[in-house]
Amino acid sequence: MESASATLEPLFSFMARSLHMLEFAFNKLPGSAVIQRYIRSSHQNDPGRTILEIILIIFAIRTLLQSRTRADRTGKHFIQFSDKEIDELVEEWTPEPLDPPLTLAEKADLAAVPVVAGPNGPKPKLVSTGKNAINLASFNFTGLAGNESVKHSAVETLRKYGLGSCGPPGFYGTLDVHMDLERDIADFLGTEASILYSQGFSTISSVIPAFCKRGDIIVADRGVNFAIHKGIQISRSTVRWFDHNDPKSLEDVLDSVEKDRKKRGGPLTRRFIITEGIFEKDGAMVDLPKLIDIKYKHKYRLILDETFSFGTVGRTGRGLTELYNVPAEKVDILVGSVAIGLCSAGGFCAGSQAVVDHQRINGTSFVFSASLPALLAVSASEGINILRSSPSILSTLQENVRAARAILDRVDCISIPSHPASPIIHIHIRSSSSSLQPSTASFALSPKPSNPASPLPRDATTWDWDIESEERLLQDVVDEALAQGVMITRARRLRGQETVEARPSVRLALTSALTKKETEKAVNVVKNALVKVLARRR
Repeated sequence: MESASATLEPLFSFMARSLHMLEFAFNKLPGSAVIQRYIRSSHQNDPGRTILEIILIIFAIRTLLQSRTRADRTGKHFIQFSDKEIDELVEEWTPEPLDPPLTLAEKADLAAVPVVAGPNGPKPKLVSTGKNAINLASFNFTGLAGNESVKHSAVETLRKYGLGSCGPPGFYGTLDVHMDLERDIADFLGTEASILYSQGFSTISSVIPAFCKRGDIIVADRGVNFAIHKGIQISRSTVRWFDHNDPKSLEDVLDSVEKDRKKRGGPLTRRFIITEGIFEKDGAMVDLPKLIDIKYKHKYRLILDETFSFGTVGRTGRGLTELYNVPAEKVDILVGSVAIGLCSAGGFCAGSQAVVDHQRINGTSFVFSASLPALLAVSASEGINILRSSPSILSTLQENVRAARAILDRVDCISIPSHPASPIIHIHIRSSSSSLQPSTASFALSPKPSNPASPLPRDATTWDWDIESEERLLQDVVDEALAQGVMITRARRLRGQETVEARPSVRLALTSALTKKETEKAVNVVKNALVKVLARRR
């Protein structure tokens, strides 16, 4: 026994020295004491957990070391084809189209789109006729498209910075001209700060989910645009709807939300009112002072989308806050379009410094999209300078709006839901049963309130218009006006994708780049086209 112990003693001594050296080396590692304490406490309190962790570590090491694929490398289980069979299979294969083929209606719509030769503007040249046409289809409200001063600034910026930014703003896509534009927008609107987005559509659809989360309350207008609907959908918040542009309905819904919360004993959550300044679907305008009063009364935050009111209303184009003389800081989150209001590209969100800073890491479109090209940022800044120094642009625009409405309001076969000051005018075919449009009809006619949980208004079952037939009639109006040298368009919709299908309409986009006489001439052509085409229906 003693001889056996003497034989193994050198081995035990070697193992003891090795373990001591390993322990000494391990103790030199940063954090080794923490690991030792964790292993001791884990083994002491739950030895089974230590065994499970060792098994998981072994499994992880085995997974990392084994082959990435388990395919049969020998190929003995593969079906072997001859060259002739392979050729026959290739000849028989017919690839499926990436998109379904266009329908007859889609082909007709595509063929009806006029093609412009050269730059767009108030009087572009048409390829089909070689003549200039008056443009009431493009969103060139302030006439900045094609402005020589803007063009010169853009060219100089292109030579200095190149074309694209090549990166998202939070990485290396932010340039000094982007920060200049954000300061210009904030100073122009009278807010603490603003943030710039590179796509107009994704601005509001990124802003909403940046602030509204699961469990929060959103009370939204039933007439909001498609981008707002997508932002609300992404947010996964609890949504309640109020009747289109109806403050009384809004207050009723806010009262019902609070009553339901107290009944359930639920906690206070973040609560938002979401609406538009000028609605894209029908050109109606919100009563901002009334909305501000309701917001403060019920303690909600207001998200106001001024995509179509920024750069179009107010003495210098600052939007509804200037038109109604409401301080911009009373609107918690103010969203606008640089593409529409300033004839550039992208969008912005203005508000407090905290609101803006929050979006720099939570606004999905800001974080993951490449920033705006430098030349477009400079073009927008130049556009703001022009609006500041030339208030006559907005007064000319409003003069043209009044001239157009004076002509169109006398046409019996149509109805116009748009606000009298809105430069975007929607024209509906007058319903045979009512002179009011379903989207803007007086809801006082029905004592039964709409269901706040549904985006459909209470009178949706009474809508008596047919989308396909009205779109065909309105397209005939568009074609007739184009034949007389005036470009207008039907309001384009994503049929089948929108939550509430908007009624077909002809949309006019007035511009300050035309004189009052030119506007009256063009609108008279539209009026004659409406009377001529709609007379056939009778």
